[in-house]
Amino acid sequence: MKALVLSITAGQGHNATAKAVCTYLESIGCEAEMLDTFNYVSRILGETVSRGYLITANKAKLAYKGAYRLAEKRRKSRSDASPTRATGNILSKKLLRYINAYDPDVIICTHIFAGIILDVLKEKRETDAKCIGILTDFAFHPYWEEGLNLDYVVTPNELLLAQAEKKGFTESQVLPLGIPINPKFSGSISKAEARARLGLDINKRTVLLMGGSMGYGNIEQTVESLDAVKHDFQVISVCGNNTAAKAKIDNLKTKKRILNFGYTDQVDLLMDASDCIITKPGGLTSSEAMAKGLPIVIVNPIPGQEDRNTEFLLNNGVAMSVTPTSPLDEVLFQLFSDERRIELMKQSISLIAKPNSTRDICEFAKKLCQNKSGAMNI
Repeated sequence: MKALVLSITAGQGHNATAKAVCTYLESIGCEAEMLDTFNYVSRILGETVSRGYLITANKAKLAYKGAYRLAEKRRKSRSDASPTRATGNILSKKLLRYINAYDPDVIICTHIFAGIILDVLKEKRETDAKCIGILTDFAFHPYWEEGLNLDYVVTPNELLLAQAEKKGFTESQVLPLGIPINPKFSGSISKAEARARLGLDINKRTVLLMGGSMGYGNIEQTVESLDAVKHDFQVISVCGNNTAAKAKIDNLKTKKRILNFGYTDQVDLLMDASDCIITKPGGLTSSEAMAKGLPIVIVNPIPGQEDRNTEFLLNNGVAMSVTPTSPLDEVLFQLFSDERRIELMKQSISLIAKPNSTRDICEFAKKLCQNKSGAMNI
């Protein structure tokens, strides 16, 4: 089986998801290739989208929020006159050349805009490859109704079926297999062993603070807030590529033990060592945390999709949220004041977590291509 995995660089979540899928497909004997769709069809477009996302997500949140709300409220349309559809038509011509040259059996996309381009090609019957779209958040992006020609859409959970049907997908198109994560998050070691490997106190409660790949939010201020919480615990902070934040935290004088990282590929180990995670509610990080059974404390959601992620996680009892009227110290006090609260959250996590998502998606894709009729149920 040959698989083409399409991503778009808007943050690193979509790329990380695509890489997880490619790596697993190769491990089960399939040929897989990952393509940054916008960078391929137009390097200028790719760089504009990537930089624009980082700027608006960090510096222009109100503008980003406004644009997302407009997308949610817009009149639904699949006509070629819609801006996204018109753009998809233009970009599909060059992408089709790549698809024809590679000749994949299945095309998997981890971003809705790549999905729209694929949808155009499927509508025009210009590719006979099976096409699978993957949601990387806990809600459908407003534009997913423009991906109805895809053969399947993978949702994070069965609980999104009603939302999928509102978008226009049939029940048979929906695969509730989860957001693909690196398989190393599917297993775990004991907290004591993980803490020992990190040189931490094996008996002390541990809080993991994640800033995402780019170190979003004021991480050093959050560390100072954690240091002021009365409960006794140690902190692991991950600043990602935010080197300025890492340097500031390294120089902080704190009462609590702070183990500070910049970019690290040991996040699975850090999660194993922790009792909860403080993070913005990105779909990938939240899925990794739930695979590890970690209660989530939500901070600094990027407006739009992460607002919807927050709603899903709170509504399903797996997270608590820090807000201007519910500050971090109060949220952690509530979380740690009764061990039963943490256990209840872990039980809720067990109901919706998909620790084997990548395996299940890749095995489905492989069987789909082996099935000559191309019609499968799960």
